[in-house]
Amino acid sequence: MSRILVALSGGVDSAVAALLLKREGHELVGAHIRTWKNEEGLPFPGECPWEADQRDAEAVARTLGIPFRSVDLVADYRRVVVDYLVEGYRRGLTPNPDIVCNREMKFGAFLNLARSEGFEAVATGHYARRLPRPDGSVEIHMGADRDKDQTYFLALNRQEQMRDARFPLGGLLKGEVRRLATEAGLPNAERKDSQGICFLGQVRIQDFLERHIPDAPGPIETPDGKVLGEHRGLHRFTLGQRKGIGLPSNADHEHFVVVAKDLARRALIVAFDHPGTPGLYADHAVVDGLSWLNEPATEARELLARVRHRDPATPARLEPRGDGSATLRFARTQRGLASGQVVALYDGERLMGGGVLR
Repeated sequence: MSRILVALSGGVDSAVAALLLKREGHELVGAHIRTWKNEEGLPFPGECPWEADQRDAEAVARTLGIPFRSVDLVADYRRVVVDYLVEGYRRGLTPNPDIVCNREMKFGAFLNLARSEGFEAVATGHYARRLPRPDGSVEIHMGADRDKDQTYFLALNRQEQMRDARFPLGGLLKGEVRRLATEAGLPNAERKDSQGICFLGQVRIQDFLERHIPDAPGPIETPDGKVLGEHRGLHRFTLGQRKGIGLPSNADHEHFVVVAKDLARRALIVAFDHPGTPGLYADHAVVDGLSWLNEPATEARELLARVRHRDPATPARLEPRGDGSATLRFARTQRGLASGQVVALYDGERLMGGGVLR
């Protein structure tokens, strides 16, 4: 049996993860990680109720009869995740703070804290399967519940992090998790799943960014240079975005969509959303900063690629370029591949790793 520090978010998934580990006989301590939780006091309805999250997490620990603590990682979170998010949008990219949070916080700062205090592992409520190899390394496979699978968010994690991680929910369906919580009398058994970016809760990303990035207006143009209007700032848009542009199409069943951002001229480029629209649809992309969980792919090979958490993994050919990057050629044309976006790579159900779209 192991001594494990369990990250209790206040939600039902992490609560059932702790329940299952306790039933296996492990020595557990529950910890609620305080990261950001609206540190700036954004005055918007539906803001992330971190105090309620912590109360729910503490109630779960009390019900399970395990020690509970609060871990304050706000300073680390601002430096690593929030600054990454803001700087990414400032540079016209599409950052993914949840993936960076997993790599640098939950399985970075939090895991390091656990190791320093003699814990053998940390556990979370991720829907992912961790399978040991004979050589002591581990593989990460998709969760049994394909609708809840969260391996995409682990795409940039490293082997030494996953060796000391535990994912008790990997073999369960969400309905089974709810049933276990109800049968065990967990106080948050009926709590709804959280939505939105990890640290913003229900606060809109644009409301948050307004505190950090000043507006820099510029023209809204078609690809051939026709000016259609003016935008407030390129950081407010991402490739493939259709809503919120503020332009009527004046044509039945036609909608403008963002196809490019010209940072030098501060121009937002839009076009009608048609199959094959240049800039919006692509059959290949360059992936930088490749990170591998097990053996790296050093030669061209066929695999599966997932460009968003909710997208299915699609067949693709990876062609390494010899400098830590690769060209990824998709079997099916992809929509809205944005710079800064993370792509997860798979060998069947096994997560191989991932990288960042150039």
